[in-house]
Amino acid sequence: MLDTNYKDNVLTVMLSGEIDHNRAANLRTAIDSQINALRPDFLELDFSKVSFMDSSGIGLIMGRYRSMGLIGGKLKVINVPENISRVISLSGVGTLGVLK
Repeated sequence: MLDTNYKDNVLTVMLSGEIDHNRAANLRTAIDSQINALRPDFLELDFSKVSFMDSSGIGLIMGRYRSMGLIGGKLKVINVPENISRVISLSGVGTLGVLK
């Protein structure tokens, strides 16, 4: 079950725990389902409760960036812990302007 909030055409997804290959695949499917059903103007991925993320998490962010772009929406990655922020910065994802 994905913890989400949808209000004022903003879909917020609260992520938690570890995001590795298997978990990222499940999250992708669940988030894309919500994007397709709701077609939000904004998708916020809330990382405040994420304790670990590998490159699969970067793929998760990049894929949702593309998905939102295809429907004319925007992605924001919010409440990123310092250890996760370093992984995101090293990947170059920060240059997309998605970090809030």
